[in-house]
Amino acid sequence: MKKIPHKESNTQGVRPFILVKAFTFSSLIVMLTATIVIAALNAHWVRDILLEKNKEYNSLLVENLNHQIFLRFVAPVVYKYGEIKLREKEQHKLLDTVIKSTLHSFHVEMVTIYGTDNIIGYSFDEDQIGKENAGGVHYEKAMKNQVTSTLIQKGSFLELMFMFPQETKIITFAPLIQEVEFSRSRERMVIGVIEVIRDISDDYQKVFKLQGLIVASCVIIMGILFLILRFVVKHGERIIERRAEERLKLEEKLIQAEHLSAIGGMTAGISHEIRNPLGIIKSSAQLLKKKMAKLDQESKIPDIIVEESTRLNHIITDFLDFAKPKIPDLRPCSIDEVIEKNLTFLAPQIKDAKIHIQRNYQKNIPEILADTAMLYQSFLNILLNSFHALEENGTITISTWDEPGLVHICFTDNGDGISEDVLKKIWTPFFTTKDTGTGLGLGIVKNIIEAHKGSIHISNAEPLGTKIEITLPI
Repeated sequence: MKKIPHKESNTQGVRPFILVKAFTFSSLIVMLTATIVIAALNAHWVRDILLEKNKEYNSLLVENLNHQIFLRFVAPVVYKYGEIKLREKEQHKLLDTVIKSTLHSFHVEMVTIYGTDNIIGYSFDEDQIGKENAGGVHYEKAMKNQVTSTLIQKGSFLELMFMFPQETKIITFAPLIQEVEFSRSRERMVIGVIEVIRDISDDYQKVFKLQGLIVASCVIIMGILFLILRFVVKHGERIIERRAEERLKLEEKLIQAEHLSAIGGMTAGISHEIRNPLGIIKSSAQLLKKKMAKLDQESKIPDIIVEESTRLNHIITDFLDFAKPKIPDLRPCSIDEVIEKNLTFLAPQIKDAKIHIQRNYQKNIPEILADTAMLYQSFLNILLNSFHALEENGTITISTWDEPGLVHICFTDNGDGISEDVLKKIWTPFFTTKDTGTGLGLGIVKNIIEAHKGSIHISNAEPLGTKIEITLPI
């Protein structure tokens, strides 16, 4: 079976999702931009409507003011004095009373009346009275019987740029018309210009607040959509990553199965070829030892042959146990009892190496269904590895505890720990850091634990040492 490279495997699964994510995020940005633009256009449209309404309002206001001036000021003054002289205090006071009473509650900030000679004859600001040529272009248009309105906004550069000024005023220039009933001719004559300034900041502030509310609402809605989308994307990424990890684990298991199959075939082929001659060599060496005892009692050759034969037999046994793991004979057993059998067997080595065993057994741990002999072998391998990692007066802590459906066994030593490079290769068959050994001990332990549908995890303990945690189902 050909192994698919990790990078290529991930790329094949992730590429379509990346395209979907990019398209979704770009669509969200386009939607947000379009919404803000539409909101700004709507607010601009509302401002234009408001401006037109204020122009119409000012025109009606000026028309009413024009009528009231002729009705309550021009007619009585002409009748009483024969001519209008605004420099006369009584006439000025009467005109001021008429204008202010007419414009009461209309929020008019300034009223200015220009004569036909472009001289200010009346103004709320008395300092302006008598000022010449103050009307400008709008005055000229009003003298031609045209009504003009101008919007003036004040504020900082940023306020004006973002259309949020502090102050907004509308200035209207309108002709002061001599009404028909007061004229000898039947024509409507322009006898002056009225300038009206009204502060409409409140109205525009409402529009600006509406615009800000619309934009803020759009941003909040899009932000919520973004968070939802981000959650969905992250969830999708986790699913893809999980599937990629599952695929890689499956590939690793398949490759491991191929290796195991090859090792199993090789082991089955050589086991009969090696074990029978090995048994003959060992028995012959034992017989030779008896005969050599009569001839040369100091000879160690037979002992060496027996020892090496035994070691070679253990190596072959490790190969067989790793390549063809046994099916566990599941029976009720106590984890604590299995561990204590190991410690009893290893008691002489523990004493010689001056190793301290610290037991942290949880009480009343339920029994599990397991093969006692196989668990004994796996725990023995773990303890022997811990012995090799410790110096004199080292400590091994054995902890057991349970949770619903699971039993945990943890072996922790206070040795030097395992380097990251070694930790990555810890489960690789035949990998060992010892001068002797096959490198199959932990592999056999892993096979036994997985045969019991459990799991094993090796890591470095804090501050020093190695921790091996085993989880088995109850």
